[in-house]
Amino acid sequence: MSPPSIPMVHGRASKYLDRHFNRQAMKILPGEFYATDQDEVIVTVLGSCVAACLLDPISMVGGMNHFMLPARQGEADPDRFFAARYGAAAMEFLINNMLHLGAKRDRLVAKAFGGGRVLQGMTTDIGGQNIDFVRRFLLNEDIPLWTEDLGGIYPRKVYFFPHTGQVLVKRMERTHNDTVITRELNYLQEFSKTTMEGDVELFS
Repeated sequence: MSPPSIPMVHGRASKYLDRHFNRQAMKILPGEFYATDQDEVIVTVLGSCVAACLLDPISMVGGMNHFMLPARQGEADPDRFFAARYGAAAMEFLINNMLHLGAKRDRLVAKAFGGGRVLQGMTTDIGGQNIDFVRRFLLNEDIPLWTEDLGGIYPRKVYFFPHTGQVLVKRMERTHNDTVITRELNYLQEFSKTTMEGDVELFS
């Protein structure tokens, strides 16, 4: 029996055949998460956002999220799909979906990526806040952080293979930077329209 599908924000997440790795790949965008027990690859591109890759190495269940801010200030986001844009909700949604697929919470390990300071003119270091959040969350939840590639000034493309725990990271130092940065700006501008005042200060 196939597990129920994982909710994806705005339905933008998409699965495709990655011919380079010869397996199914799920591409996730900001505010999305995906858990699987299949031998596939999860892909995302990160700027100031952070992605946590979680794995139960015994059951070979793994998943990835992609969050934009640590947490919403004040009351909880009433829309659980949009709530995954925040790290606190994104982590719990991912963990709960992995447990549903057979993972055990006390066997989870983590790898974390992103949090780059890629946007010029920002008055707040969103990437730094995301980094602090993911490290603190994992420590508080007793989930070992096996590997991290966090901070810096470059966007990253991340490939996560849940069956093995392998992660491939490409730092996008020269190519496609403008595309990544423009897309992140657009997400943040869209995102700020629905956040409470004080959550994000985009530009001075």
